[in-house]
Amino acid sequence: MRKRSILNAVLAVAIAPVCAGILALTTTPTAAAVGGSGPYPADYETSASLPNHTIYRPGTLPSEKLPIYVWGNGGCSANGTSQLNFLREIASHGFLVIASGSPNGSGSTTSQMLTQSIDWAVAENSRQGSIFYGRLDTGKIAAGGFSCGGLEAYAVSNDARLSTTTIFSSGLLNDADDYQLRRLTKPIAYFIGGTSDIAYPNAIDDWGKLPAGLPAFMGNLNVGHGGTYGQTNGGEFGRVAVLWLKWRLKGDATAGAAFVGPNCGLCNTQWQVQQKNLTLDGTPSPTPTPSPTGSPSPSPSPSPSPTSGPGGCSATYSVQSQWAGGFVAAINVTAGGSAINGWRLALTLPAGATITSMWSGVNSGTTGTVTVTNVNYNGRLSAGQSTSLGFQANGTGAGATVTCTAG
Repeated sequence: MRKRSILNAVLAVAIAPVCAGILALTTTPTAAAVGGSGPYPADYETSASLPNHTIYRPGTLPSEKLPIYVWGNGGCSANGTSQLNFLREIASHGFLVIASGSPNGSGSTTSQMLTQSIDWAVAENSRQGSIFYGRLDTGKIAAGGFSCGGLEAYAVSNDARLSTTTIFSSGLLNDADDYQLRRLTKPIAYFIGGTSDIAYPNAIDDWGKLPAGLPAFMGNLNVGHGGTYGQTNGGEFGRVAVLWLKWRLKGDATAGAAFVGPNCGLCNTQWQVQQKNLTLDGTPSPTPTPSPTGSPSPSPSPSPSPTSGPGGCSATYSVQSQWAGGFVAAINVTAGGSAINGWRLALTLPAGATITSMWSGVNSGTTGTVTVTNVNYNGRLSAGQSTSLGFQANGTGAGATVTCTAG
């Protein structure tokens, strides 16, 4: 059970007015090296076609295509320059970075603004006449955020276009939101400010609930909740963010060595390090290899053509949480007396229920009687072995039925 103090509970809604004060207390005075430390001096700009956002990019675009990083600010603040040094540093290493909120803007942001950033970048890459026409690597996109912005990054982490998610000094506030962890399938990294960070207990709680097999890294640096964003080039948080993104979005194994193995570059330093399922395999986004309990999937993954299993299978359905207008449900699939190599479900939903997202299964249809098949990592089950999948839907979850067929 996730336990939240009052202080933690106000993290997402009350941090905005005090964020600047926290930064002033916990970081050195802003002293930006204009352009960042990377090979492509960068700065920020705005675009009329993407209102209420701040775009960080190299002043001169390199010949290599730029991966894309979308960012939610601390306090869900609509000031797109509130982590200016940090974001400009990332851009200087050959990334297009888009922060929610306009430069020095006011008000609050939403997770939908991160999706708008992705949509805009993908469209600009295809728009003739755009400075970014054909210059962006739209197959390599990451989302991240600080504090409340980290909650926004969680909210969009099931976007199939993402290669990785980065959470800075943040953690889910309620157990009801844990479905966002269950649907993770892409590598995730946490960069937290140590035990004095207000978000530390939430982040640790999330870490313990990540899907089996999910590649994940957690680094704690004893700087408190304010991080190092205001320091020159974003300080230590800026440095490790660049390394993670270079590894996951550019396939830079040298950068990846900072995170992998007992002798990783961040190991045995001022960082306190935890690792799960990380390997240096030369690819920027290794695919998770979950245990039979399965990892959530934000979008259907191609599944092998199932073959018949003589032992058959069974399935059980349960509603995990219900609220006005929607619910999250889980399905448990169990092989019979013999091994199976694929399964198919006939899921009959209550009247008015509509599936909006599914993880660890591929659905054909969203209402009425829906066919669900296994994904590529959870179709092969030994006798008596189980796997689970889940989905979120509109409507009421009570009364659904499910049957299982092997093959």
